[in-house]
Amino acid sequence: MAVSRRFFLGAATGGLAGAAAMAPSAGRAQTGSQTAGQGAAPSSVDVVVIGAGVSGLIAARELERQGRTTTVLEARGRIGGRCVRQQTIQNWWLDLGGQWMGKTHVRFQSLAKELGIRTFDSYFEGKTVLIWNGRKVVAPMLGDWAGTFLDVAYDDLPVPVKDREAARQLHRDFLQLAQTVDAERPWLTPGARALDAQTIDSWMRSRTDSELAHYILKWYTRVGGSGGFEPADSSILHLAQTQKASPQAETPEVWLLYGAAGQMPSLLAAQIKGRIRTNAAAQVVVRQADGRYLVHAADGSRHSCRAVVVALPPALRTRIVFEPGLPARVSGLMQRSPMGSMFKILTVYPTAWWREQGLNGYAQGNLPTVELTADSSPPSGTPGVLASFVAADRAVALGLRNARERRSAVLADLVEFWGQRAGEPADYVETNWGQESWTTGAFTSYMTTGAWTSFGPAWREPVGRIVWAGTESSTRWAGFYEGAIQAGLDAAATVQSLLS
Repeated sequence: MAVSRRFFLGAATGGLAGAAAMAPSAGRAQTGSQTAGQGAAPSSVDVVVIGAGVSGLIAARELERQGRTTTVLEARGRIGGRCVRQQTIQNWWLDLGGQWMGKTHVRFQSLAKELGIRTFDSYFEGKTVLIWNGRKVVAPMLGDWAGTFLDVAYDDLPVPVKDREAARQLHRDFLQLAQTVDAERPWLTPGARALDAQTIDSWMRSRTDSELAHYILKWYTRVGGSGGFEPADSSILHLAQTQKASPQAETPEVWLLYGAAGQMPSLLAAQIKGRIRTNAAAQVVVRQADGRYLVHAADGSRHSCRAVVVALPPALRTRIVFEPGLPARVSGLMQRSPMGSMFKILTVYPTAWWREQGLNGYAQGNLPTVELTADSSPPSGTPGVLASFVAADRAVALGLRNARERRSAVLADLVEFWGQRAGEPADYVETNWGQESWTTGAFTSYMTTGAWTSFGPAWREPVGRIVWAGTESSTRWAGFYEGAIQAGLDAAATVQSLLS
């Protein structure tokens, strides 16, 4: 079943499987129409949090734990942002957004334990599938990220030795470069200006003409945590920073969550005492003469506060009018931080039949549409779930096709990876994050060429008592839940210091 755009805009949330269960459990969330009034006096709290994704909810909860009063404003008709779930066959839950927990995601692990959410191992037993230029390799996953081609032994690749060596060398050069980067202040990295002026594409092509070698860096930009852009879209400094702060070698896809990660927003909201207003996009933030802020929301409500936490991706912050205007460097950073382009497709089968064939559901390669698939089934294998990702230019192109054509293209690639049974799912759930009005992409934003060295110092710096949150604001694991949690906690700590 395709997920329509209406799902994310909130008007039809209750009509989809799983969404109806989500809305009532959203804690103290209220729609603007329930309480809004153009002529009403503004509410007064210590902090207004803009954005009810994981990061915003964490910030609000932490601020309340420190004795502050809060109001959370959310543009959608639901809470959660990119953390959202939907039920499928056999009462299993699917994550339409982020889903994995990694070995060094310590705050995410702690939060799941606190919320009573159990985890289970991602399924990587058996062999993986790699398709390169029409040639299919079925091989073990070695778990040696730096020493393999996307976890496949170089000797297993159906390519000339010179291509294997070129790929090995380019990856080694990139990982060495990443180690030189200052992850918290990339603009201070040695040679930062030159690295930031050079695209990923030009950097890799200056070293080798091997397309196999290039594919490793393309994998990083499209689906490898950086997320949803092409090598010509960003600088080699940005890609190196993402891998220094969020290294694939630290295995960020080790665990999945029973009931899906998408249950977290409701559980967090239930712990927040202040009001969470949905359908209430923040439109104007005014700094007043007395030093307080007045936040105007789309539902007509107004909120007076001492500090504001903006828990949104940089690109969405540009939709808010700030008075007085933000410093030029802050505005410049937001304008040069677009979201990645990403489809996530979940195909559901009665069983994870690929496991019976000694396969683990993890596949990648240079097929026309699907970049990567991963087994997202429960330990029992019933139902069987494959999560597939279509990224960057492929996602843009897929979005121009109608629903029937999109499904046909995706299933054709799944058949290439896994055989005919992959083309006959019992449920088909498609999410085009680029079409979602209050996200406009996924997994995360990226910096365009030159942005780090021209505008980077504005990345996390507050403006007065306006503080930035959202996973993109984290110095560690940006684009992951770990980063969202860290950014929320950092924002709360910054507010406390500004108000003390």
